[in-house]
Amino acid sequence: MTAEHEEESKLYLKNMDEVFPLLGKFDEHISLVEDNFLVRIIPRGNELLFQGKKKDVEKVHALFEELLAVIRGGHFLTTPEFIYALKLAKGGQGREIESLFNDFVLVTERGKKIRPKTLGQKKYVEALRGYDIVFGIGPAGTGKTYLAMAMAVFALKNKIVQRLVLTRPAVEAGEHLGYLPGDLHDKVDPYLRPLYDALYDLMGVENFLKYREKGVIEVAPLAYMRGRTLDDSFIILDEAQNTTPEQMKMFLTRMGFGSKVVVTGDITQIDLPRAQFSGLVEIMGVLKDISEIAFVHLSDQDVVRHNLVQKIIKAYEKYQGVKNQGSG
Repeated sequence: MTAEHEEESKLYLKNMDEVFPLLGKFDEHISLVEDNFLVRIIPRGNELLFQGKKKDVEKVHALFEELLAVIRGGHFLTTPEFIYALKLAKGGQGREIESLFNDFVLVTERGKKIRPKTLGQKKYVEALRGYDIVFGIGPAGTGKTYLAMAMAVFALKNKIVQRLVLTRPAVEAGEHLGYLPGDLHDKVDPYLRPLYDALYDLMGVENFLKYREKGVIEVAPLAYMRGRTLDDSFIILDEAQNTTPEQMKMFLTRMGFGSKVVVTGDITQIDLPRAQFSGLVEIMGVLKDISEIAFVHLSDQDVVRHNLVQKIIKAYEKYQGVKNQGSG
């Protein structure tokens, strides 16, 4: 890299408290940036010096400006978040970082801010805010159900809706709930447990139990939606890939005045018997031309669990592609 092709820029920090979250433990963020860009980062007290190829210096400077604004907004930047921001900068989307990290849906009872962590999740949250019917489709770990439930709790707390209805099909139980031990609650509880866990985290156990006792929050298997009309409600259908076309139609037509409906599912994880077609797969074709309905597709890039989860999802997608070619 010759001198005539180099660019140099500086970023000034207010104090040393801004240095650590920007540079990471033992300056590990510097190494991450220098592995991805033809740039050198030189810390000098309350100043960062960027040297290198003009385009790379511009991208890295913009990245650190955006992250500095996020930090100054009160957000504690983690290394996984820095890595995601780095990916955005490398792809020319560095200017979207501040708006992503400063957006949040809800503050939990414990003071935790629930917010989108990827651009795909941000698009999903924006759809949840702007549409009455939203389909969130994507693999495990993309936050599609949790973010929908956070929006539902926000709507309930702010009296936008009067009740919250959460449902999912108990596919594994099929039509044989009667053969399982215990009363009705015992029979269906294992299939609804993930929804309970999310609500405990979002609103606290005591608040959840209070709302459920009053009938403000209802968590029930999909079969119990039949014959009802739900007004002024935030209604979430989870694991929708395991609905039949008839169940999907039944569910969507429960929507009443003043209600919002969110349907989440992963079309790569269908547990229905081979002879049955997924209602979620079918509905994507049935409703695709209705502009008032939003379909948001999340991908492995939106997985916010352990990094290995993304690799596992990609491996399965690759395997399935090879398998489909072999059977074609």
